Amino acid sequence: MHEGQARAYTNIALIKYWGKKNEELILPMNNSLSLTLDAFYTETSVSFSSQLQADTFVLDGKLQESAATAKVSRFLDLAREAAGTQLRATVKSTNFVPTAAGLASSASGMAALAAATNAALGLELSDSDLSRLARRGSGSACRSIFGGFVEWEQGEDDQTSLAHPVASDYFEDDLAMLFVLINDKQKDVSSRDGMRRTVATSAFYPGWLQSTPQDLATLKAAIAQKDFTTLGETTEANGLKMHATTLAAVPPFTYWSPQSLVAMDLVRSLRARGSECYFTMDAGPNVKVLCRRQDEAFIKAAFAEIFTPERLILAHAGPGIQYF
Repeated sequence: MHEGQARAYTNIALIKYWGKKNEELILPMNNSLSLTLDAFYTETSVSFSSQLQADTFVLDGKLQESAATAKVSRFLDLAREAAGTQLRATVKSTNFVPTAAGLASSASGMAALAAATNAALGLELSDSDLSRLARRGSGSACRSIFGGFVEWEQGEDDQTSLAHPVASDYFEDDLAMLFVLINDKQKDVSSRDGMRRTVATSAFYPGWLQSTPQDLATLKAAIAQKDFTTLGETTEANGLKMHATTLAAVPPFTYWSPQSLVAMDLVRSLRARGSECYFTMDAGPNVKVLCRRQDEAFIKAAFAEIFTPERLILAHAGPGIQYF
């Protein structure tokens, strides 16, 4: 029996990853930059045994069907090849984050699986190698290996596409992010399908791709200078551009809901009244509000006038992979 356990936290992209240039290796079309957060995480245990005839996958206490288990098995095959073993495994994973609702559950889930597998098989992977491995399960998972600000280099092949921390002089400790949970149900269009559709058909996608490198450079400069205003403005603009690509896809689609628009409008209203905050959204209806830590209580209270308390969760900068 070979066992490993790990915890990984979600990350929210400030400069978005949207589109792949290589589906098999999960190589993105552009670099991205995220902030790992402490509010949501996944804990995973992996046990390899000669007594098992097939892999099994248990998520949140429920044995998963063949499609989900097959995805986990394909990922485990990469680690088995590296370890030179054919042992099958039992994977038990608990998501302390709603699954498939645009809250980065796949990032924390696959990062935790990569780390637990690394421990179980004694691979002794470096964080860089672990980031490469996690990427093969879910692109954004490569960023959840690290805490704080993290950049994912798009690379050109399996070796050069990986994440690394971004030096910040602890700027992230001054920040907070309010999660406004509009909907925790599975979305109609998955991130993977949404990316494929926009890359293949959206008239706006070339503009998104062309403008993102400058957004990334601006954001990294803002981090280096601890410039919250530029950080927020760039984050909000980049997220809106990503979502605009879905409206020009064929057929068009959106991850927004009416309540998403209410939350975005409140952010703009708060800014106009002197409370500086900015929003971003991933592939789902939930809105994330970036603010300074000193303002988090006031901003959360403003949202509590519209949204019920269980729909509002505050997060701060979170750590990288944890083994236990």
